[in-house]
Amino acid sequence: MPRPLLATDRELARNSYYDATARREQVFPSLAGDTRCDVAVVGGGLAGLSAAIDLRRRGFDVVLLEAREVGSGASGRNGGQAIHGLACDQETIERQLGLDAARQVWDMSIEALDLLRQDIREHGIDCDWRDGHLALATSARKGRALQAWAQRTATVYRYPLQHIGPGEIGRWIASPIYDSGVHDPRSGHLHPLKYTLGLARAAAAAGVHLHEQTPVTALTPGAMPTLRTAAGEVRARQVLLAGNVYQQGLAPAIEARIMPVGTYIACSEALEPQLADSLIPSRAAACDTNFVLDYFRTTNDQRLLYGGRVSYSTVTPADLSQTMRRRMVRTFPQLAGASVEYAWGGFVDISMNRAPDFGRLPVAGAAASNVYYLQGFSGHGLALAGLAGRLVAEAMAGDASRFDIFARLRHRAFPGGARLRMPALVLGMAWYQLRDMLG
Repeated sequence: MPRPLLATDRELARNSYYDATARREQVFPSLAGDTRCDVAVVGGGLAGLSAAIDLRRRGFDVVLLEAREVGSGASGRNGGQAIHGLACDQETIERQLGLDAARQVWDMSIEALDLLRQDIREHGIDCDWRDGHLALATSARKGRALQAWAQRTATVYRYPLQHIGPGEIGRWIASPIYDSGVHDPRSGHLHPLKYTLGLARAAAAAGVHLHEQTPVTALTPGAMPTLRTAAGEVRARQVLLAGNVYQQGLAPAIEARIMPVGTYIACSEALEPQLADSLIPSRAAACDTNFVLDYFRTTNDQRLLYGGRVSYSTVTPADLSQTMRRRMVRTFPQLAGASVEYAWGGFVDISMNRAPDFGRLPVAGAAASNVYYLQGFSGHGLALAGLAGRLVAEAMAGDASRFDIFARLRHRAFPGGARLRMPALVLGMAWYQLRDMLG
């Protein structure tokens, strides 16, 4: 992918509700000169910050380099939903790793939710956390599939979920388009930028050396890998690449295994409290079960935040605010008189099979690599990124047993090469969107 992705992303995020309602109380200096450390982290999002905090707890000297501001990527502008599991079906993990390892992966995804809550408490992060998540089916056929999935999840993964049948769905969501659903009280939602900035404050307080406005231009592997920037270099014993789609050119061996996908969110004007309460009475986060899904939640200041448009070509939808408003009103016709006050977007990284892609860069002639990477969260990384940071910190400290469960997952490059992989993906996604529309 060409480097203008960063500039495009900045433009998309300009009218973000999160930026308007979160205070950036700290500014971290750009790197000037050369330095050495135990671990250098590239990327100031949830994965990079979480790893840096855990590494400091273990006594490592850590330098973190962020191309823009901490939380400026997907970590600070996503839908804010922290949900069990992965972006892919558990059957994907079962086919590759077997049932026992798949159970370990599932259990770690639940640990990720506990870790998120722990971080909020430990670091005193005010980020509007609320419990609860609804998965919603848009047809009777999809409702039966959702119920079967919930039953299997309870049986195979020992994770019970509350089934909501057609006769009671109206008590959970005031929308005419849903047939049934499933409720998970352990998942939830938050203000992602407030959370990410809270982790940055915690990292700085722990002694992590954070540098914003410091894009990494080159990585030279070796016994002491070197990261080059415009104004200096960092030499480290170990490196973590946690920049996802924004670190083009640093690691060509894994770059083609993820694809930048544009995601878009709108936020309504402040609603009357009674109306806001009526939309989702439990105040849970919600999403449908379509392959190209819609997701939404009410905020603490009585707005509806609604995501659901994606672009697999990096081309921004025309008239984004009105496009998103139409989707919002289709789901909640009672909001026909409400305006959209914010509409923004940005890029997330998806893998071919939507499973996370964690591992080490291959090094010719070396027994083991000292350059780790975390990518491929596929739009499901709010909780998982924190756990990924912990797993890579464990591995760097000498215990890679849990990290290597994920590292065993096999990933393929997107077909078509740099020129054709986007058109191929657009065609493939059009098929899934048609399947969603057909019910």
